[in-house]
Amino acid sequence: MEFRYTIGDDARPQVKLLTIATVLTIILWFVPFAEYLVYPFRLFVTFIHEGGHALVSLLTGGSVQSLTVAADGSGVVFSAPSGRIGQLLTSSAGYLGTSAFGVLLLYLIRRRLSPNILLAGCGIIIGLLTVVFGIVSPAMNLLSLNVGLSSVMFTVLAGVSISSVLLIAAKFASQRTAAFAAAFLAVQCLMNALSDLKTLVFINAPLVGSDIQTDAANMSAASGIPGFVWAVLWLLISLVLVVVGLRMFASLRSVSKNDSLFND
Repeated sequence: MEFRYTIGDDARPQVKLLTIATVLTIILWFVPFAEYLVYPFRLFVTFIHEGGHALVSLLTGGSVQSLTVAADGSGVVFSAPSGRIGQLLTSSAGYLGTSAFGVLLLYLIRRRLSPNILLAGCGIIIGLLTVVFGIVSPAMNLLSLNVGLSSVMFTVLAGVSISSVLLIAAKFASQRTAAFAAAFLAVQCLMNALSDLKTLVFINAPLVGSDIQTDAANMSAASGIPGFVWAVLWLLISLVLVVVGLRMFASLRSVSKNDSLFND
């Protein structure tokens, strides 16, 4: 039986929007100093990544001492996961959580949820992560705090700024502008997760950088399985999430020749 795949007519405008956001993201990778243009988006993705670690640590019965985002776009969560399973899930929640969040945004866009509401939701999420894990958690763990005050201050500044911009955009941006912004955020989550995982695979490859502290190294310490294996596994899972998310977003339909006879 032969199948062909088509894009739902109602999805075509959204697919066009997503395509533009994706192409723009790729172009910016090759434009000198373009990293300054997407810098706020990079910090947004870092908050989502670190937020995944923090939330899963709490959900598995652990605790979070701090969540910090650095000026170079990196981030750190100091947590005490509950047991080995908790540690494995917490370490996996960064990259996979970022990919899943990007797919969730695509799903909500496809379900025609107001893009302004989506931006407001993203702003609230960043705000909550900043307050709960960037301010309250460090304040409650001052004696055992593993990060400096400057790191906490930058995290609060970045989190409040990103949250405020998203909430202002949600309030005043037109629906078309908000839709593009939401699509761009989704693409940034997906593309950055894949790009970072590609780097993670390289630095955890044998004889390259196995002694570098990464999420994959944490997984290796907890499981005894090389970090390179975990990095490859996460990359494959993220690729599957992206494919599923894009296919769902475009509402691909499988139509057989026999089916088409009944539709003529």
